[in-house]
Amino acid sequence: MRLRELIAPIVLKRVVGNDEVEIVNITADSRQAAPGTLFVALRGYTVDGHEYVQKAVAAGASAVVVEEEFEGLAAPQVIVRDTRAMAAVLASVFYRHASQSMKVIGVTGTNGKTTTTSLIERILRENGQETGLIGTLKVKYADVEYETANTTPEALELQRIFRQMAEAGVQYPVMEVSSHALELGRVAGTQFRTAVFTNLTQDHLDYHGSMEEYRNAKAKFFSRLGNTYGDTPEQSQFAVINADDPAAAFFHGATTAQVITYGIDQEADVRATHVQVASDGVSYQLETFAGSTELKLRMTGKFNVYNTLAAIAVCLLEGLSLEQIKRTLEAVSGVDGRFERVDAGQKFAVIVDYSHTPDSLENALRTVREFAKGRVMCLVGCGGDRDRTKRPIMAKIASEYADLAVLTSDNPRTEDPEAIIDDMEVGVADVEQNRYVRITDRAEAIRFAIKQAQADDVILIAGKGHETYQIIGKTKTHFDDREVAAAAIRGEQA
Repeated sequence: MRLRELIAPIVLKRVVGNDEVEIVNITADSRQAAPGTLFVALRGYTVDGHEYVQKAVAAGASAVVVEEEFEGLAAPQVIVRDTRAMAAVLASVFYRHASQSMKVIGVTGTNGKTTTTSLIERILRENGQETGLIGTLKVKYADVEYETANTTPEALELQRIFRQMAEAGVQYPVMEVSSHALELGRVAGTQFRTAVFTNLTQDHLDYHGSMEEYRNAKAKFFSRLGNTYGDTPEQSQFAVINADDPAAAFFHGATTAQVITYGIDQEADVRATHVQVASDGVSYQLETFAGSTELKLRMTGKFNVYNTLAAIAVCLLEGLSLEQIKRTLEAVSGVDGRFERVDAGQKFAVIVDYSHTPDSLENALRTVREFAKGRVMCLVGCGGDRDRTKRPIMAKIASEYADLAVLTSDNPRTEDPEAIIDDMEVGVADVEQNRYVRITDRAEAIRFAIKQAQADDVILIAGKGHETYQIIGKTKTHFDDREVAAAAIRGEQA
């Protein structure tokens, strides 16, 4: 595609140089620059792509998109007001609006995105649909599977993934949509079939500044669903909203799409009643606009009731029967790093969970309390260079619900791990000294908790879940809570 054709939709632009050059690739990563590449200089949270323009051109980039002109640059320049906004436009044009040929399902919310997307994808796939998955765990479609740097990829990468999925025959891409992605325009240009809202609790306030701004960022997802209606449900767009969340009415009011609600406590279109939580699973009576049935899940916790309800609502909208949905859900044992048991033959329970927000930690500990016969220990940390306000809250929740809280590290990044734990310790200032302990080294903390455990005790290792690394400074090293815990149970060093 000629540069002139690619940038044609952009009205406010200035071109310096030859706009007839051929573009065969488009990227925001200077390391991927080569002849035929259009390099887009994005201003990120910590890195400004304009600092890498010269490097991209030196690597052979055929043209660049920038917000300021570079004197004497040996490549054509397209100068625009906002490269990030224009990146979504360029990606949509270059990859031929791939999302429009599929039914894209997006899930946003503080907690539950990964589990809900995984469940939706699995139900659709196991009932004959070609699916793709984009999120925290990985990108997956056909025979392709790989990890991504962000929960929601940047627009240039996302639209490339959509094109690859479309060419592989994918009908349903199911993806996590983060608040960062919405605020930074990563999903701009994507046509969604269905938008799902799970819940809204404290997280990412270091970025958004307030809960109101955090909520408003997520509301953009629903306001962009469109203002047109199809002749059939297959041609329509839907918002699937958790009726039990206090923000439900706000998100309902933000969209012109048809709204389907789900919940437990409030009246809803898809509702769970008679919920029974046990250590090995949860059961409930399911009432929907398409009929009713009883579900007996192998996953446990009230939070998983909500996750499955959201998935059920989405799949009912896609024409699947309750019998098909029930059969798939009852076979699912769990999702990687989400309330995942570590079993090495011990007489106590060890659970690894990605709960890294106050609400998700409280939900996980509430669930543990419902089935724990012995003591409950909770190992918890807070990430460095992230929202400091939640640190004392996390520690306080751990100390309130657990008999012993172990305060430790969780990706301290460029902050002093001891200073992070100091912030956390403020939340347990009124707690008896024997109810919590500080152990900065996470591996030592896990070994300590397991050494204390007796028969019927439960250890919740919170925060990292599926992650297989620890970030200390700017260095990422291998670290897996599950591996360390299993080794500790066996009396080994991981």
